Amino acid sequence: MAISCDVTVTEPGRDATATSADQALLDQPIKIVERDGVRYTLLGTAHISQASVNAVRALIASQRFDTVAVELDSNRHRALTGSDTLNELDLFAILRGGKAGLVAANLALAAYQRRLAEQLGIEPGAELKAACSGADDAQLRLWLIDRDIGITLRRAWNSLGWWSRAKLASGLGASLLFDSTVEQDEIERLKEGDLLESSFGEFARQSPPLFTALIDERDHYMAARLREHSVPGDAREVLAVVGAGHLHGLAQALQSDHGEPTAMREELDSTPASSQIPWFTIGLIAFLLGGFAWGFARGDGLGMQLAVGWVLTTGTLGALGCLVAGGHPLSVLAAFFASPLTPLHPALSSGMVSAGVEAWLRKPTYRDFLYLRDDTLTLKGWWRNRVARVMVNFFLTNLGTALGVWIAGAAILGKLI
Repeated sequence: MAISCDVTVTEPGRDATATSADQALLDQPIKIVERDGVRYTLLGTAHISQASVNAVRALIASQRFDTVAVELDSNRHRALTGSDTLNELDLFAILRGGKAGLVAANLALAAYQRRLAEQLGIEPGAELKAACSGADDAQLRLWLIDRDIGITLRRAWNSLGWWSRAKLASGLGASLLFDSTVEQDEIERLKEGDLLESSFGEFARQSPPLFTALIDERDHYMAARLREHSVPGDAREVLAVVGAGHLHGLAQALQSDHGEPTAMREELDSTPASSQIPWFTIGLIAFLLGGFAWGFARGDGLGMQLAVGWVLTTGTLGALGCLVAGGHPLSVLAAFFASPLTPLHPALSSGMVSAGVEAWLRKPTYRDFLYLRDDTLTLKGWWRNRVARVMVNFFLTNLGTALGVWIAGAAILGKLI
């Protein structure tokens, strides 16, 4: 059985008995849920508010809690506490594993947070950092209850159709790479919402599948983690520090979720496998082979014209994308030769080839890894830093090739008709 109540700390009065802790908790949204012998005090915070930092410190200092839970996964915790391992990135492994887009998205999100920090004078997530350090100082258990950001991004990506993916990629790039300042309406939303949701801009609020992956699923995931951690029975008073956008959903999930917590968490940790049959690739091969065969069968040179048009269109646009990314001449050449062929192989992309050649020819230095987060704060820095430029190369070469496929395909179809 679960019991829940809302607590909003209002002004304690203006007499001398009002403590500094009372003042720190003024107007802070708090929900208390009691379940299975554990009382969870959920503090809804703004990720860019000094008042939230003060509230976290005041609650930990009250000595009411034996455990502190935070809206972080292990990777974000390492990054937030200064033990990030960007210098251990293996670029070739990232490219082979098809994770270049994920790494680039993480870097772009980090850049967005850094711009917020510079603009507002407070680091986004400072209240989470204060919760971690406060738990350590008070020798309390610390639980990291959020889902790995990589899994969240993959599930969000897989929930979208190809057109929504194109809009998301373009919107994320525009909002995270091209804006020098964060607009005031974004800042206001951050005071009541979620940092990850805000990073995706208006698109997240207009796309139910994306909102589900970014917010709703994580509410249930964090509730499952809290229940899972509490199974041994050591914790009785838990302070959970989460973004205000998760406060209501997390409280509701803690009350109403009745499934076995480990099974629920594992299900939300999984990434739905895509179809093992590469239908798009099969269709593209059938279309090209059929078109070329029909063209050659006519005997008027149409078959050669179609084949040459395919190679020149896809190769040129793929190479152009690599060139715009500042690729080495040999990387551009690799993009040109790879772009007509890689669309016919489901596990390869022209971006993998050109970015791999780029990383081999222009090996990143220690300085590139050391200043990676600083360089990705600006658009120019993405091209200056060799690690970041490999990611840009991967993205723009693939983008050019994709455009080439559609343009060349439309031209072939037009001539066949």
